[in-house]
Amino acid sequence: MKKEKVDIMKRKILSMMLAICMAAGMTGCGSKPADSERQSGNDQQQSKQSETEQQETSQQSEEVTPEAVKLTVWSPSEDQNPELGQWLNTMCEQFNELHPEWDITFEYGVCTESDAKKLVPQDIDAAADVFLYGSTGLENLCQSSSLTEWGGKYKEAVENNYPEALVNCLIYDGGLYGVPFTTDTYFMYYDKSVFSEEDVKSLDTMLEKGKVAFPLANGYYLAAFYQGNGCTFFGEDGKSREAGIDLSGEKAVAVTDCLVDLVANKNFIVAEPSDAIGMMREGNCDAYVCGTWQATQTQEILGENFGVTVLPSVKINGVDTQIRPFTSAKAVGVKATTAYPEAAMNLALYLAGYDSQKAHYELRGYVPCENALVAEVQDDAICKADAQTVNEVAIARACFTEFSYYWSPAESMGTDLRDGVVTHENAAEKTEAFHAAANSSGVE
Repeated sequence: MKKEKVDIMKRKILSMMLAICMAAGMTGCGSKPADSERQSGNDQQQSKQSETEQQETSQQSEEVTPEAVKLTVWSPSEDQNPELGQWLNTMCEQFNELHPEWDITFEYGVCTESDAKKLVPQDIDAAADVFLYGSTGLENLCQSSSLTEWGGKYKEAVENNYPEALVNCLIYDGGLYGVPFTTDTYFMYYDKSVFSEEDVKSLDTMLEKGKVAFPLANGYYLAAFYQGNGCTFFGEDGKSREAGIDLSGEKAVAVTDCLVDLVANKNFIVAEPSDAIGMMREGNCDAYVCGTWQATQTQEILGENFGVTVLPSVKINGVDTQIRPFTSAKAVGVKATTAYPEAAMNLALYLAGYDSQKAHYELRGYVPCENALVAEVQDDAICKADAQTVNEVAIARACFTEFSYYWSPAESMGTDLRDGVVTHENAAEKTEAFHAAANSSGVE
């Protein structure tokens, strides 16, 4: 920072605000945080003082020199690209201006949310103080004691301002380890000239009127059918390692039988989102399943007929059953060994707060998840479908490393369904084999 800032910052700071230190609300992964009563300092989340209180505290103020702070922050390269608005750099500098108690020098590094679970544990001390990460990598980060646990007012701020399903994604062994800044789930895009808003509530109805693509050979999407009928991944809340992946019994066989019927329907297409959108462009697909990453292209293809909604229901054993996708969170975390925990925690809250999420949405189309902002963007059909999915339909995806056992058997099961290898006659046998393989590393 420029030297002039020190002179500008040497002004009266409310002593009450400075006295409320928040550092005791933080501990490393694996230990419990102190029950801090200290304020979060998040400008969007802390309560406003009354005019009388401000006058009283201003009389107690004193001259304070800004504390010199150095923070390293990691994000994907796109968030630092000048052509895309330099979201990260812009928000960090705004945070610095909003906090005269610190004179912060920022250093930036490139690391995607998915790579953080590998790069941070490799050398925690050399890692960023604040970084973005995917909640599916939470166990990797916590087992290496890489993350600061959020306690006290920090924890309250997260619990009070973000959807429960996303907060649940950031809880490990009872502790909270970050703040969500966007969602990661999926829903259905459809052509309004083919399907009405009532039609898209039922997959069976849709298949009577048009072609629908679903990526059954991808376990990320296949699971939605099984979860809809009561199958679970590490318990109902995704927090029970001992429960494992439950794809067993009549509830699971009923889903397999349903899928056998679906793939036999000429209007049901098994295709990845990247292929389905091409089919839609050519007029060979009227609806498909995907997340936000293909929204812009789909809008361009469908124009005024662009529709988006939560996943539909499907009949399983004659009962309309809601298809339930996974959801996870992209989050801002703070490393356990940061030299400036108070500044780092406040920065993390700011990067996931109202102003930053709004900027992320406007600059790069990131769907917001901060409750107040979500309420303001419901005119955006994608944001509306995403919020409804997260709050009403989706299931938080577990972060246990044993989840890796599931993906290969799921791909095989989906492929066999697509190719007609799985039939009503062998559905029970194939489903039980799927269950067993999804719970085994394959190493005896």
